[in-house]
Amino acid sequence: MPEYRLGDDIDDYCVRCKRLMNHLVVSVMNGGPAKVRCRTCHSDHDYRHEQAPPPKVDLRKQALFNEVLKKVDPAEAAAAAPAVAAPAVAAPAAAMPAVAAPAAEPAPKPKPKPKAKAKAKAKARK
Repeated sequence: MPEYRLGDDIDDYCVRCKRLMNHLVVSVMNGGPAKVRCRTCHSDHDYRHEQAPPPKVDLRKQALFNEVLKKVDPAEAAAAAPAVAAPAVAAPAAAMPAVAAPAAEPAPKPKPKPKAKAKAKAKARK
């Protein structure tokens, strides 16, 4: 590993640009860069060793999926927890409550358009 000095150019993942960009070393700790500044957007952040942070959305989706599985069948949830894909087996019909079809509601009547032309003519006459 080379010794870094203040002002050296280095590639790193920029948290603002969300890309691998050129950076300047702003602070050095134990011979390695501690903080860097993006040369494109000028934002300062910790040195990330050219790695993007893990996506948070996938973790939330997996947690929600596991909650749904626990409600349907707790035994299946324990078996499918390590798997990322949805199970191929559908939930039994007895576990799902019957849902009645909603009654058809009449369509709302369209609102009448304002009479802008009549108001403009009235103003012109005055």
